[in-house]
Amino acid sequence: MNGLPIDDEHFAEQFPLSPLDDHLIHQTPDPVRVMWTGDPRAYDRYWMVAHDAGGDILIAAGGSFYPNLDRAEAYAVVNVRGRHSAVRSFRRLGADRADLRVGPIAPQVVRGLREWRFVLEPNEQGVAYDLTFTDTTRQVFREPLSNSATGLPPGRRGDVTSGFESFGDVSGWVEIDGSRTTLAPGSIGTRDRHWGTGRGVGGPAMSLGGRLHVGTNGNAFVAFPDRALWGDRLFYRFGDPRKGFEKVLKPTRRLRFEPDTQVFTEAVVDYRFGDGSIDRLHYEKIGQQTAFLRCGMYGGTPDGDIHQGSYDGPDLTEGETFDLHRPETRIGIRGLDEHLCRVTRDDGTTVLGIYQTIDPLAYEACVSGRPGWDLL
Repeated sequence: MNGLPIDDEHFAEQFPLSPLDDHLIHQTPDPVRVMWTGDPRAYDRYWMVAHDAGGDILIAAGGSFYPNLDRAEAYAVVNVRGRHSAVRSFRRLGADRADLRVGPIAPQVVRGLREWRFVLEPNEQGVAYDLTFTDTTRQVFREPLSNSATGLPPGRRGDVTSGFESFGDVSGWVEIDGSRTTLAPGSIGTRDRHWGTGRGVGGPAMSLGGRLHVGTNGNAFVAFPDRALWGDRLFYRFGDPRKGFEKVLKPTRRLRFEPDTQVFTEAVVDYRFGDGSIDRLHYEKIGQQTAFLRCGMYGGTPDGDIHQGSYDGPDLTEGETFDLHRPETRIGIRGLDEHLCRVTRDDGTTVLGIYQTIDPLAYEACVSGRPGWDLL
């Protein structure tokens, strides 16, 4: 034995073949384990944020494979009324890319483009869940954007990202310190599947002069009954006669922040669409219901400064639990943040949704007079 997992030991003599090669899925003459690029920052990633119907429970989860680094990682964040627990896990990627389990984080693709199961097994942070995510909006492929003239350093082809996004109904349960809560009807979430190169993989050591954050803009993820806002797109439910998606033009924002932490609390945002119409949305953050994604390795973990794709040690599961009611705690973990909000449209329709900021960069954009940004 070479110290490999049992499946890897079994398939080692068949490299570069893997179990996925037995499925009729090939797009190139190469086996699935051979990547289309040799860039070490190549990634394949899932992400999900969900909340219960009442706004007491917020969950964020994600995971990434880095085939050229032979690394796999995943994270799960559970915030229950300001008790913010995070679990992170790391392992070698190995032979079987159909196996999404990383430590106690064990999602499954039940039906592609229709249903996922998100599972967090018991762990030292005292949180667990078993959630079924059923897609309700039509996924649309996000074409890769690349311009060979914009890579860093100059002369290198720019990074690319493609994939798709959706919203869905969420059912199941969440367990906190042995107490289990079943999610009520009306619990929803949003998820994406993105792949490409770059996007902060490897942290500063592999940034190649590029930025580690995805800009200062952040995003919004809000599902109204008639259409759903996902960042720069409006999506529609399955069967809706409106086809494809509608482009959202650059919004105009007015934001309010906590005075002592510069963490987001409220916003009024005008979204413009291609037909000239405008939706005005009023976001009001619910208590301390935020998922701080530094705990998911976006921008480096709060204590260990582990960036996505940077961990290169033995299999590891770690995490921490924070009390978000302490301002000094919020200052210490702010970064790419998912804020659960009560969202009211100018026609009076109110739902729960996510407003994503990069704190405190969003505050700095407002006070600096950046076009389209202002204080509320």
